Amino acid sequence: MTTALRIAQGRFGRLALLDMDTPLAPHAHSQCHVIFKASGADSAFYVSEERLPVTDRTAILVNAWEPHYFFSEPDFPRTVYLAMYIEPSWMALLHSPLHVASHPRFFPRPCVEISPRIRRMVDDLIGELLSLVPMSQDRLESDLFNLMVAVSEDFSAWRRKDELILPDGRHMQDARIHKAIAYIHNNLGKPLDVAQIASSVHLSRAQFFLRFKRCTGMTPNVFVNMLRAETACKRLAQSDGHGSVGQLADELGFSDQGHFTRFIRGHIGVTPSEYRRVVQVYGPA
Repeated sequence: MTTALRIAQGRFGRLALLDMDTPLAPHAHSQCHVIFKASGADSAFYVSEERLPVTDRTAILVNAWEPHYFFSEPDFPRTVYLAMYIEPSWMALLHSPLHVASHPRFFPRPCVEISPRIRRMVDDLIGELLSLVPMSQDRLESDLFNLMVAVSEDFSAWRRKDELILPDGRHMQDARIHKAIAYIHNNLGKPLDVAQIASSVHLSRAQFFLRFKRCTGMTPNVFVNMLRAETACKRLAQSDGHGSVGQLADELGFSDQGHFTRFIRGHIGVTPSEYRRVVQVYGPA
């Protein structure tokens, strides 16, 4: 079973040290997602169905909204990962040119070979996260930002903005899809299915599915699951132990607590109770 060693959450997004040996369902995030091996065996992640190696010398770079998943293969020993979910708005706040970090082509390549300098920065951050004395917010944000700048300098397209404005079909203007996304946000606490969402914007199920994937790069179900998982992480970090997991499950449209627990474990890696127990909040989450 996957174990969370540390989780840090704040305006920067989320960091998680995960000892993983169980699969994750196909999912996506609104943040930039960067994965490093912390310790253990070499392994692999899948980004857009491509199997990519995770070693001491590689990093997995997942763009915002890009589907990915983890499959625990039978011959893989356990591996500890540093998973970083970084808010593009936070990066832009500290360095305005990085506002393009939310672009679906910000990272042109999903797997890269990292420099010894980046490896040292990753190891230093992991050491601080595992320290018995919690890092200060300023220290954590400074170290994290320096690491993300180094990754962006070496592997992103942020200096080549002309390439990022080339159309790829995503984020195209489609009033019905914008309306559907608003409907999803407003009804996140209710049971939702593709046919119901399509009906709300007067499209057939097939037409809605095609338009939604063309505009966002993901299926409607992956989008709904992304919103529910991210909302759950924020609520679990903000709850400070108040409110039951069952109440949160009900508020997010799950039929029972067991279904919610399986959903969170399949998308985040750990159960809601473990997430709440381990998470360390740095300022407003």
